Amino acid sequence: MGCFINGPFMKKIFILAVACTSLGCYAKAQSDSTDKSKIKVKLSVNYNRHLNYYGRTDSLRSSGFFPLAELWFNENFYVSAAPVFINNKSASFDYAGTVATAGYQFLSPEKTWLGNFYVVKPFYESNSQLVQSSLKAQGSFTITNLNKFIDVTGGADVKFSDKVDFGVTGGVDHIFRKQFADNSILVIDPSAYVFAGTQQFTRSYYKKNNFLVVPGVGQTVSEEVKTFNILSYEFSMPVILVKDKFQLSLTPAYVVPENLVTVQGRPDLSERGKEMFYVTLGAKVVL
Repeated sequence: MGCFINGPFMKKIFILAVACTSLGCYAKAQSDSTDKSKIKVKLSVNYNRHLNYYGRTDSLRSSGFFPLAELWFNENFYVSAAPVFINNKSASFDYAGTVATAGYQFLSPEKTWLGNFYVVKPFYESNSQLVQSSLKAQGSFTITNLNKFIDVTGGADVKFSDKVDFGVTGGVDHIFRKQFADNSILVIDPSAYVFAGTQQFTRSYYKKNNFLVVPGVGQTVSEEVKTFNILSYEFSMPVILVKDKFQLSLTPAYVVPENLVTVQGRPDLSERGKEMFYVTLGAKVVL
């Protein structure tokens, strides 16, 4: 079910946090009868080996550490905050900003549909090196059909920066679940996802104006370009162990970025990226 808050970095960072939370709650919901209306506080720490935004990275290929605090008013409504710290050759776990989220999650009574609607508000430092630091707000939803053969997920989002971009998500996964004698639960969820969305950039080219056979004066022309493309493919396998109020997660993932923006045949400085393998580790406790 997704990977790291679908797809842009914060989409990525929160997609991992929310997806693992959703999966953990889904697994736990099958095994206990806790009062679902009780307010709960969930605290977690997470580490990502290669921070990326649909496979796009900063020039230093930073890793990231982000503690996450969640407040669940009931089984459906939640708010969360995640400060993000980056680590690379020039920074030792520097604070990059905080991402706040509010959402609504539901599991249908027959346990065949899992949905999540959420809004994200990042508060990045002005000097943040993160690729997604221009993101001002984001609204997203995902809906998953759960069945014993293969789960199918679809979603859409709108992102606000100095421009407005739209995205869609599609994916499949299959949940393997094992409950042990001590009531701990192991969930393994191999997944494949594709992310698509709008891309907006400025394209410049040299235009030479000729009048009949008389050579004209050349000039550089710039134009705004907006396209809708596949942004990345991602393959992941979240492994989640739930025991009472504790949860451990390991998510290996392989991302393949697509349609990196180029300028005159060369990569745009804001569009560094290549296919990569990365791992995210997490530990959570429910208070």
